[in-house]
Amino acid sequence: MLRIRHKHNVISYLTILLVLFVVLPQMTFSQDFSRLVNLEGYWKFSIGDNASWSDPDYDDSHWESIIVPKSWEEQGFHGYDGYAWYRTKVLLPENHGNASLYLKLGYIDDVDKVYINGWKIGQTGMFPPQYTTAHNANRIYAIPSKMMCDDGYITIAVKVFDEGGEGGILHGDIAIMIDQSSIIPDFDLQGEWKFTTGDCKGNPADNDYNTWDNIIVPGTWEDQGYKDYDGVACYVVEFSLEDEFLDQLTVLLLGRIDDLDMVYLNGILIGQSGDFNEETVNSRADMYMQLRGYYIPEGILTNNGKNVLAVKVFDLSGFGGIWDGSVGIISQENYIKYWKVKRNSIR
Repeated sequence: MLRIRHKHNVISYLTILLVLFVVLPQMTFSQDFSRLVNLEGYWKFSIGDNASWSDPDYDDSHWESIIVPKSWEEQGFHGYDGYAWYRTKVLLPENHGNASLYLKLGYIDDVDKVYINGWKIGQTGMFPPQYTTAHNANRIYAIPSKMMCDDGYITIAVKVFDEGGEGGILHGDIAIMIDQSSIIPDFDLQGEWKFTTGDCKGNPADNDYNTWDNIIVPGTWEDQGYKDYDGVACYVVEFSLEDEFLDQLTVLLLGRIDDLDMVYLNGILIGQSGDFNEETVNSRADMYMQLRGYYIPEGILTNNGKNVLAVKVFDLSGFGGIWDGSVGIISQENYIKYWKVKRNSIR
């Protein structure tokens, strides 16, 4: 078993960074989705906009019921443009185990923001006044495990804005899916991070990132209001641990990133996938599909205190960002176990 000891000198850092890139899994895998819960049918629906409608305890019994997927114009709201909300509550089967869950919402006209049990899990397009339509985007949102309730129920709330024409959750596969191929982190970091475009120089966390925008990870930045942006952008998230990894060797999972990344944990550069330039991107054309897994040198993670993870991303063209896959921390033991099973399954 590979063991990496953290020492505060230049030679050790160079050795660590070299090892980190070499052990980055050089395999790509497509997601293996299977349907867990069919969500097609009647949902609660109301026109208008109220932040309290994302609350799982909100009483929506007086709302209308309309069919999903189908435009609201076809269901009594002809000619309506503007804001509306959908809500539904479902019980997850007990047999979904520890696999990754995803919410599929098909095609929505024009913009949406999605909540699970009151937590925002994703957004596609931009609401006014920075309105940007995303009517042609197929919505697939990761459901972080930390947002699950012990009773197995989840409340889904979807805020929609329609600028004109048909509006609402129009068509496509509407379901909760299970991804049998995913690697499951021991500590989930999916969800809302801080984000800014532009080169934040050095460690992104050295900036006043609390003033930055919010963004959902994983998810492309184009789908979250940064349409057609190419170049450097920076992500930061804070998290606390409660002795989950005390005396354990650990790995940071960052899913798939388009195109290149530099990763800092508590001020220490723990890995990168290459120099930020066009030549590097072109020489590693499949980097955007490769799962990132960086070993965390001992002594960097803080138990019973705040940790700060910062990721700088360079995107040459097309979509960009931390866009897909599991994001979190996993013990080295579970990480190696996963990849042994995965490699054996494709032989």
